[in-house]
Order: sequence, then C-alpha cells, then structure tokens
Amino acid sequence: MTFKLINAVEVKSGTAIIIDGAPCIVKNIDISKTGKHGASKVRLEAIGIFDGNKKVIAVPGHERFEVPLIKKLKGQILNIKEDKASIMDLESFETLDVIIDPEIRTEIKEGSNIEYWDIDGRKIIKRKT
Repeated sequence: MTFKLINAVEVKSGTAIIIDGAPCIVKNIDISKTGKHGASKVRLEAIGIFDGNKKVIAVPGHERFEVPLIKKLKGQILNIKEDKASIMDLESFETLDVIIDPEIRTEIKEGSNIEYWDIDGRKIIKRKT
C-alpha cells in the first residue's frame, strides 16, 4: 500500500486516513491544548470508506496516521446488480466490478458517467459526474 504519514494534529476534516487497517474519511476533529503535565489530545470522528462504519478515537497529538493514496478515476456504468456495478474505465476501456457507495445508489443508473476511487486495489463508486 502506498501512503504517507501525518501527525494527528495535522489531520483536517475530509482527510482520508487509515484507522484499524481500514481507510476512513475524517468528519470531525477536536484538538485539546497542551497542558502543564502533558501533550495535546486529538479526538477524531471518521466514517469508513468501504464499510460506512463510524469510528471515534482519541489519541495523543504526536500520534502518526497513514494517509492512503487514492486514485480517482472516471468510468461508465454498464450494469447494476444490488450493491455492485459493472463499469467500463474511460481511460483504459477495461471492464471492472465495483462496489457502489450506498449514499449515491439512487442517483446512478445504467449508462451514467461516474467517478470511482481505487484504494490499494479496492474500488468503490463515489459520485456521479
């Protein structure tokens, strides 16, 4: 997996980080100030990109997080079956089976142009273009 490391105090809302081995998007962050006897604390609320699970963690400010490399690619939907879709990549013209993000399931249909994310070989449709 290709990634970079950032400190917990550098994380912003909307940043993708790895929590417990799963890529997540940070939704909310609270940073407490350093005190007389300790370092700053960071409280993160994040949503899993693939599973949609909410994760809340509290870590010291110097804790380091992995930031995954996200490739954002364009495609066209050929066929939809429940939570997966067959798509054609618009650059390489290869056909792929990709998971559909539940938030956009109702917006897309066959023939729609979409943006899908490739994170360490796992692919998910994130938005309609």
